[in-house]
Amino acid sequence: MDLSDVQAVIQSAKARGMGPLERFIRKRLPTASDEQVREAADVAVEIIETVPIFLARAAQEAEERRLVPVVQPLLDHAARYFTRPVDLIPEMTQGLAGLLDDTYLVLRILSNLEKGPEPFLEWDLDDPTAFLRGLVGEGVGRQLDLLSIRAMEEVSEALTSFWSRLSAEA
Repeated sequence: MDLSDVQAVIQSAKARGMGPLERFIRKRLPTASDEQVREAADVAVEIIETVPIFLARAAQEAEERRLVPVVQPLLDHAARYFTRPVDLIPEMTQGLAGLLDDTYLVLRILSNLEKGPEPFLEWDLDDPTAFLRGLVGEGVGRQLDLLSIRAMEEVSEALTSFWSRLSAEA
């Protein structure tokens, strides 16, 4: 996982300005005042800018707990989706608005890690996740929820296969 690529995507989207994000929010929240739209855009950017920090901290925690084989594939999945130019809301055409779905997926994957036998990072991601879901909409939110679950399933399948191979060799 190369966090510099994630950061570059964020900087590229920010270089396109706040206009596309504010227009996107205006469509999602048609009754919001101009000030409410600007505030929502500012909050969205703050959450988007935390993604590299969240991913780095999760990778660090995985290393400290010796859970890299389990956690890193999930973080890599999130980073790949974030850096992929074409996804549910493409940042190539939508700028910062195109990072809303990417950020939501990262938060969902991290939230899934919190549901293990013991808390992983002990972060309360409910509010930023709910905020982003309100912006991306229920349909996109459901698709991203499924992607986050599928990422967990893929890791589980890979680990099962890995343990089976080790058992067969022993």
